[in-house]
Amino acid sequence: MKPSYSVPTMGEIAQVPRNGYVVCSTFSGAGGSCLGWRMAGFRVAWASEFIPAAASTYMANCDRATMLDTRDIREVTPADVLAATGLDVGQLDVLEGSPPCAAFSTSGKRQDSWNKVEHYSGAQQRTDDLFWEYARLAEGLQPRVIVAENVSGLVKGKAKGYFLRILARLRDAGYQVRARLLDAGWLGVPHDRQRLIFVGVRADLAAGPAFPVPLPYQYTVADICPSVVGVRTKHGLRPANRPAPCVMANNTPGSETEITLIEEGKATITHDPETGYDLLAYHRIAGAEARARRPSLVELRALAGFPADFTLTGSYSQRWERIGRAVPPVMAAAIATTTRDRILAQLDAWGAA
Repeated sequence: MKPSYSVPTMGEIAQVPRNGYVVCSTFSGAGGSCLGWRMAGFRVAWASEFIPAAASTYMANCDRATMLDTRDIREVTPADVLAATGLDVGQLDVLEGSPPCAAFSTSGKRQDSWNKVEHYSGAQQRTDDLFWEYARLAEGLQPRVIVAENVSGLVKGKAKGYFLRILARLRDAGYQVRARLLDAGWLGVPHDRQRLIFVGVRADLAAGPAFPVPLPYQYTVADICPSVVGVRTKHGLRPANRPAPCVMANNTPGSETEITLIEEGKATITHDPETGYDLLAYHRIAGAEARARRPSLVELRALAGFPADFTLTGSYSQRWERIGRAVPPVMAAAIATTTRDRILAQLDAWGAA
């Protein structure tokens, strides 16, 4: 039987007992992945985020014991991380990260943006080479486990060459690595979000990579929004008894990634309670019926696996962008739990034998 859908509140996450393991995070964004590791009992000792808007949201929600480094990752050295955490080379349990992936996304410009500086989230940065920065830090820190996330487009088309180079680089850094496509929709998140997950274990350790097992059920839009009967996208209408389409950063009305909720009769809400944004505005302009509306931020948090009290800042679109760029915390928690139970705990048990 499928349990009722729920995500722990920020207060409940803060009270999760620590499991004794330490994780450092790169490309931490608004903090979605770090929340997942905290949900699994890890202590997030250090995090890195270059984009000011994302760093601001991260700081509004993070454990105060976490140091957030806001420099460009290219300026960060392994020695900086070790000094900030008080650890020595090889002592860190997990280095995790989600290098920006627009250059590989199937919804983006793909190879047309490779080797170019791109503008996003109010900043500019070349992004197609950032996985090498993650590998550089992994090589210098030598954590027991490395976990990295990227878009599914990295294993499609011309990007496959990058994928193979990344695997080779992580192996050269001293890790036995595997990568697998995981769908958040089968890991407790009520929207479809395929992501490529890299898991590596340091080559001198007696364990191999492990990935979470998909759940035997999925949560749906109807589980979150009982009044909604369907979801309309640019690609057509899907029933509410399925997960929502992938929540993406770009939410411009009429875009490929816009999500519109369809209700029977009159819309239950017309304005977002947090920002006052008119959820019906675009549909009025387009001449659509008033029962078609955009999701509120409360609904969006739930659809993306975020706590209901997760703090967001800025306009409706800016808040949506922060969620759309983040790793769903519930998905990250599944990966973190697997890392804890099937890699680190086994390593510790074997080491004590």
